[in-house]
Amino acid sequence: MISNFYTLRFIVLLAVAVGVNGYLVKVDAHSEECFHDKIAMGTTFTIIFEVAEGGFLDIDLKVIGPDNKDLYVGSRESNGKFTFAAHIDGNYRFCFSNAMSTMTPKILMFSLEIGNTPKTNVEDTQEDHNNLDSMIAQLSTGLTGIKHEQEYMEVRERVHRSINESTNSRVVLWSFFESLVLVAMTLGQVYYLRRFFEVRRVV
Repeated sequence: MISNFYTLRFIVLLAVAVGVNGYLVKVDAHSEECFHDKIAMGTTFTIIFEVAEGGFLDIDLKVIGPDNKDLYVGSRESNGKFTFAAHIDGNYRFCFSNAMSTMTPKILMFSLEIGNTPKTNVEDTQEDHNNLDSMIAQLSTGLTGIKHEQEYMEVRERVHRSINESTNSRVVLWSFFESLVLVAMTLGQVYYLRRFFEVRRVV
């Protein structure tokens, strides 16, 4: 419980540090949480998510376009990074479902990165190819992606460490229980043999 508390506290602080595009979400059992954002046609957007706590660390993901067509459907995934290109203007929905869980809520962290809206003027687009500002924007996007990858790797390492510590404690308790059972069986066998020979001597 203590390790889970510190893990959750770390994730909350990390979510604040990521900024407006980073979210920390709790999805209860038999429920679904959906988010949406308005994206222009031709714009690329990337969704990155990581299940931090709860059950087997898995969740269902569905990305739905403005025309109610599924862009992506994933089942029982622990983490992922998916990039799409908006095929039409409108609201794109991102739904995380925990319907498969009977009683365990899931806590997940995800971020949504939306690229720049494409230029509609051909001349402006051609000029931007040779513009230093365009190169700086691309570098900034790349660095942001690397930053998010590092943050999610750190979260994943914390989660896996918590799982390992929990597993190790269970192994120690099980070994202790096995030792008690062996000692009890040994004492029982000694007591039974002594009683058996005592009865034979009386006869």
